[in-house]
Amino acid sequence: MGRKSLISVLPIEGWIVFYLLLYLPNAMITKLLTSQVHPGLGRPLTGLETLPASLTVSLVLTYLFIWLSGWHRDAHGVQLGGTRVPLPTRYTALSGLGTAMVLFTVPMSFTIEGVSIPFMQLLMRGDILIIAPVVDLMFGRKVRWWSWTALVMVLLALALTLFDRGGLKLPPIAIATVVFYTLGYFLRLVVMNKTAKDGDPATVRRYFVEEKIIALPLSVAALAVLSATGIGGQPGELEWGFVEVWTDPAMWPIFWIGLTLTAISVVSIIILLDPRENAFCLPLERAASLVAGVGAALLLAWFWGLEHPRDAELVGAGILIAAIVLLSVAPRIDAATRRARAESA
Repeated sequence: MGRKSLISVLPIEGWIVFYLLLYLPNAMITKLLTSQVHPGLGRPLTGLETLPASLTVSLVLTYLFIWLSGWHRDAHGVQLGGTRVPLPTRYTALSGLGTAMVLFTVPMSFTIEGVSIPFMQLLMRGDILIIAPVVDLMFGRKVRWWSWTALVMVLLALALTLFDRGGLKLPPIAIATVVFYTLGYFLRLVVMNKTAKDGDPATVRRYFVEEKIIALPLSVAALAVLSATGIGGQPGELEWGFVEVWTDPAMWPIFWIGLTLTAISVVSIIILLDPRENAFCLPLERAASLVAGVGAALLLAWFWGLEHPRDAELVGAGILIAAIVLLSVAPRIDAATRRARAESA
């Protein structure tokens, strides 16, 4: 199977299902690690203790994927001796900065005490879905009626959950997580639309390589900076997360977090660089991740005794599932209608 067929073998809905199935164990393992008591520490691990190793594992695995898959050959690069080294452009470097923000805020959102996974995901996905049509309009891309409808449905799910909770009432680390996540995605969307959203599989490969070789090292550095500010926890947590974790039994589940994170990043870029409008692709990708988060929360409540999602969060997830169905079905009905009109003309 060639490199082109690896990307084009599935329709976007197939990649969405694959994305959801990868995201579910990622969210579950992350939440379990930061909710159950660690035998050596006498308390659950924090995000600052799990993130450094999981991001480092993802960095190593992503670089291996880039090399073994041959995707590096599609990237810009420089020749150093007998080796060609991938090199980002100024635009993909900027996108790498945005991706670094996303990479460390998504796992962080699973670990915040007193804030549920579904609620954090609704907040983060709602912000992104607001900026999606804005970026489309900035680049002159038409936003179709089903994309606007799905956007309204997702915002309705967000509003219901906020009302149920009586407002935001978030700790500082949760606010910082949402802000950095939203800013990071905005940078990515702008660069994607300027340089890569053309439907060419080679463009997908080039963009992924150039973005990730910058984003992954920066994500680890950004985590260190966030921790140094004192917002994220105690100073000793970062040292444990960077040094002591590698000989701790918790490293095994952290490895699986890093592995699934790597696979998620590949599938995500295929979905987001689909040539259709951002207001179509983003609701699909973001809603799938939220549904996976809700599913993770339900499984954790049923089998591990963690807090059950609130009813409003489950209603919100149901609305998002309906949005996914709409975005999948409506374009096909529209295309069939256009074909029928053309044939009868």
